[in-house]
Amino acid sequence: MATLPRSTRYPPGPPSAISQRPVSEFDAGINTSVAWTEHLETGTPTSSLSKARSRKYLSESDVRQPISEDEAEEELEIMTRPARALYAFEGKAEFRELTVAAGDELEVVKEGVGDGWSLVKDLTGEVGLLPQSYYTLTINFTPSPELQLDVAPESRKREASSSSITPRGSPRSSQAPLVLQNTGEWLPAFPSFRQSLLGGKSLNRFSSFVTSGAESFLLNGSPSPEAPAATKKNGVHGHKKEDTSASMFEASEEERTRLNLLGLGEADRHLIDAGPAGPTWHAKTPSFSVLVHSPSKRNSGLTGAYTMYSVTSLFQSVNPVVAADWVEVPDPDDVHPPSPTSATGPNGETATRITVQRRFSHFVMLHTALSRRLPGIVLPPLPEKQYAGRFSQDFVEARRGDLERYMNKIVRHPVVRYAEVLTFFLGCENDAEWARVFPQHLSAPAAGPAFYARVYHPAFNVDLEDAEDTINSFQRHARATGKGIQGLRSVFGRVREARIVEMSKAERLLSYSLLSLITSKPMTSSSAPGTTSDEEGENGKSDEKKKGLLNNDGAWCWREGCSECLKLTKAVQKTCETLQTVANLYDGHARRTQLATHESLKLMAHPSSLYESAITTHKSTLTRYREAIGSGRTGGLNYTDEDVAGRCETVLNTTMAEMDVYHTQKAEDLKAMATDHLDGEIAFYQQILTRLKSARSTYSGPQYAELASSPRLPSIYERDLSFDPSNPQSGSNPNLIPRPLPQPCPHVFDSTPMRPVSVAIQEGVGMFLGDGPGRGSVFGRFW
Repeated sequence: MATLPRSTRYPPGPPSAISQRPVSEFDAGINTSVAWTEHLETGTPTSSLSKARSRKYLSESDVRQPISEDEAEEELEIMTRPARALYAFEGKAEFRELTVAAGDELEVVKEGVGDGWSLVKDLTGEVGLLPQSYYTLTINFTPSPELQLDVAPESRKREASSSSITPRGSPRSSQAPLVLQNTGEWLPAFPSFRQSLLGGKSLNRFSSFVTSGAESFLLNGSPSPEAPAATKKNGVHGHKKEDTSASMFEASEEERTRLNLLGLGEADRHLIDAGPAGPTWHAKTPSFSVLVHSPSKRNSGLTGAYTMYSVTSLFQSVNPVVAADWVEVPDPDDVHPPSPTSATGPNGETATRITVQRRFSHFVMLHTALSRRLPGIVLPPLPEKQYAGRFSQDFVEARRGDLERYMNKIVRHPVVRYAEVLTFFLGCENDAEWARVFPQHLSAPAAGPAFYARVYHPAFNVDLEDAEDTINSFQRHARATGKGIQGLRSVFGRVREARIVEMSKAERLLSYSLLSLITSKPMTSSSAPGTTSDEEGENGKSDEKKKGLLNNDGAWCWREGCSECLKLTKAVQKTCETLQTVANLYDGHARRTQLATHESLKLMAHPSSLYESAITTHKSTLTRYREAIGSGRTGGLNYTDEDVAGRCETVLNTTMAEMDVYHTQKAEDLKAMATDHLDGEIAFYQQILTRLKSARSTYSGPQYAELASSPRLPSIYERDLSFDPSNPQSGSNPNLIPRPLPQPCPHVFDSTPMRPVSVAIQEGVGMFLGDGPGRGSVFGRFW
């Protein structure tokens, strides 16, 4: 169970409630079975299964005890009750459990032997244990003509009952008589019979509802291999919000590791709170951040070359007020005090850093282990593995950024960040310890339904109508958000292209035009627009002396010793060089700062595909929840449906808590993207403004007067203007042709559109041979 302890008994209904059903004409076989079992009870003892010889396999203290010699000789005749198996159950022989199939006829020797188990006997005479929720007493199907069952699919809220509730199948003081009638219309009210062919399981065995263990948890629960003492009290098991046990800290490291691998450790117990907008995960540990940096190439004789990354965990600063209550007393006998694990900031705060070395395969192992231990948690996808060009600088940097975003995404989750495998991944610095312990995490059994069994939440924390409205609204919002993010990613890519192709190139052209003017050097061999024939003729005579274009001081003047023209020429040359710097700033801003912002948009991309597993699980659980509570049913819930309804609430609490995580992270991601973009733009334009102000200051004041003190020196950009007829390549300016703009690595869920074969071949050839406009980075082909 996954809620606060529920009542396991139901109040007996009034006798008149069973006599309100109209007589119908079809018999589905239930009355026949009841009549036959009643005949067996009233028949001769030798020809019936109503008397069984039972041995005491269980004690009333919930502890299986060996059979003593006296008990082996003692044989008791006990009146049994007929029953029928609802689900298939694979029992374990070592625990003396019975194996039955759905629909098998059984004889109940003793209903309650502890912890929800019963002692039953099958038709072969084998006696064993069977969960009470896996069978139903056939005597309960005795109908009455006045019994009214409303099977209209209306939703209603479940009310908590504080009265004494009698379990299904318990002895009654009086039994209603058998009445011939049609039982065909009963089938919609009993989903277990409608799904008896598959044992209540779904047809799609690849659905996340099945693979995550949610379906198995709803049908069978999750028997733990060893229940902690904190969850047992007076033999009653219940899911409730518990405090952290102090014994976990006193346990040895081996015992702690064993419990964690079995899924019984403190890190495997997850709490859900009742938030203002629905269920929310309870964060046990404070948030922290992770840096993935300093990639380096390593070589191994076994695995070959690989890239190693440094992973640094940054924990938040400790509150000085709280830290003041603790005083560290050094050990006088310790001649080698431990090295500090934290650094002190200028304001007295402390920041703890832990750095480990990990390769990409280690991240894959971490993702695999987390997926197995936390099947109900939505994890972001890892970046895809690439073999071609995996050691190139661009690819290594792109993967480093993707891994850093992946790590920060999972440590922001309130449940994932305290997972045992994650803390070991971020904290183990010993290679030998890593090689010994981490394979144990990978080989540990998958949590499956045990994950939901370890989720604790307030009782009746969800409502059926609210759960339906929430999942419909969430699904529509996720689809719209995904479409909007894809459009934003496309537009942001064009903004980066405009910074390089238009702004950067325009600033360079303006710089070269001014420089060409003050040096009287043409930009290219072709004539400029608007040039007259006389001007073209003068520029075309390369053999004549350029007398009168520049004076001996390099000033833009035909007069020698003109100080005013010298000062102006040098100031304009300073302006040309400043414009070149501004063009470089545009280029670098688009390639680095805006690329990081462009990459961060992938954190918000494809929410509908990412949360498809949670959506599917939520909808499938809602269907089982409606069947369990019997929408429109006039009578109370039976024992089996009450358990299923409680487990449905646990799964619904889990999926709605995941939706709350998306709601929180979505707002954080968009806010971080917007603020980072604005901060980058402010810093970028401040750099441009600083350089423009510096260039402007040369036209006034003492700086402008000092320009006439020395001749003008040639600018480094004049060589881009020179044209040598003997060298045709001298007229082409490489700075006017920008390099391909690096694009973000594609998201795992990005789809590459189909292109014609001719276009694909042309782009592929141009990527390796040509410098045409279709040329770009390798990542740009997937954008």
